[in-house]
This record gives sequence, C-alpha cells and structure tokens, in this order.
Amino acid sequence: MELTSYKLEYQTLETPPGGLPVIVAAAGVSSRMQGINKLFAPLCGVPILAKTLMALEASPDISRILVVTQEKDIPAVQNLADTYMITKLTDLLGGGATRQESVAKALARLAPDEQDVLIHDGARPLIDPATIHRVTTALQEHVAVACGIPMTDTVKEIDRDGKVLSTPDRSRLLAVQTPQGVRVPAYREALEKAGDLSAFTDDLSIMEAAGHDVYTVAGSRRNIKITTPDDLALAEYYGNLEAEI
Repeated sequence: MELTSYKLEYQTLETPPGGLPVIVAAAGVSSRMQGINKLFAPLCGVPILAKTLMALEASPDISRILVVTQEKDIPAVQNLADTYMITKLTDLLGGGATRQESVAKALARLAPDEQDVLIHDGARPLIDPATIHRVTTALQEHVAVACGIPMTDTVKEIDRDGKVLSTPDRSRLLAVQTPQGVRVPAYREALEKAGDLSAFTDDLSIMEAAGHDVYTVAGSRRNIKITTPDDLALAEYYGNLEAEI
C-alpha cells in the first residue's frame, strides 16, 4: 500500500465557516528523546500528538488541519484521529527530508482561496486558543506572524571554542514559538528563493531571508515544545495544572 500521501475520509465533511487551515509539522525523528517517539508518548494519559490535534480541533480560528508525519507513522496518526475524533483533520502526508520540505508538501494541498495558513509543531500540545487567536488576527494585517515570549536568561553569543563574543540586549530578544502564520503566495515564493532549506531553523526565517517583515504577538510560557524527557515532565506538570482549573 502506498503511504506517501493520501487524504483521510474526513475530507467529505464540511469545515467550519471562517478560520484558517493549520499545517502540523510532525515528521521529526525525536533524536533527543532517548529512544522515545515523542509524538506518541503519553501526556496526562493522552498521546502528545493527539493533545496537539485536540487543541487545534477546539479552536474556532482553525478551519481544518493538515498533518505531515513520517511515512511509517501515517497509520498510527490516522488511528489517533479516529480515537480522539479529530474531525477537522483533512490531510495526512508523508514528510520530506527537512521541515520546510514537509511544509511545502502540505502547502500543495491548500485550496486556491486559502491565502493564509498557520504552521504548528506537533510537539507543542499545550497551545491555547488565545495564542492561536492572536496569531490569526495579526495575520490579517501582516504577511508573516509568530508568537513568542520574552527571554528571562542573559544570552551570550559564543564562538566554536566557547569564547564569549557579545551579550545581546535581552529586552530585544524573543523566544519564538508556534503557531506561525504566513500569507501563502509570499511563503511559496520565499521557499523557491531559499536555496538550502536545512539552513533555516523555523518557517519565518525563510520569510525574513526573502525580505519580508515578520511581526510577533504574545505567546505562552506553557506552550513549550517537547524535545527532551525533561520537557515532557514539565508539560505533564502544566497539563495537570490545567486539569485542576
């Protein structure tokens, strides 16, 4: 059976009026999770990717969800969607060699009238509706938008030997999160001009390289990206706090 790319049965359902499509990047290899596939690791009893999809499902600012994952994980992701009733999921795709190649494959599935799109990390399961709304609202005025939080630690720029080169003013630094929002035509053009996609660490870096102004809105300290086992423990703590509210 060909698993490279196919649409789920949910494509026959009508998407809610308004809102934007969101591409969920979930094709990473979890290299820092000590052998654990983080997307399927339990967070408060629910797989991390399922928590992410449930949060997007609940947002009125999301019209539909496109997931890009490793080809071998496609059946497991579809099973998550079935189990947790993710009705907004319309497309499930095998990823590319880089994050940006994976996102580009999902961009090809957008309809001509879908001129704006959000891009979100599959390993950010604690995304909240208010942050999503701030990004989608700002995207009405700007071509590229990210959410983020102020830096609290002093940051040092160092060379390869560990020598400090400078101390940037942290009041002007932001730890950027997802979702990030882009105008689709501008992002497609930026991808074509980007060259080596592996040189970019996030989606909006590509927009910056193409000369576009990127704007930011407030993120959330709970909107962490689960990269290490320590991150998973912190997310479990935050998740339990939310359950008590």
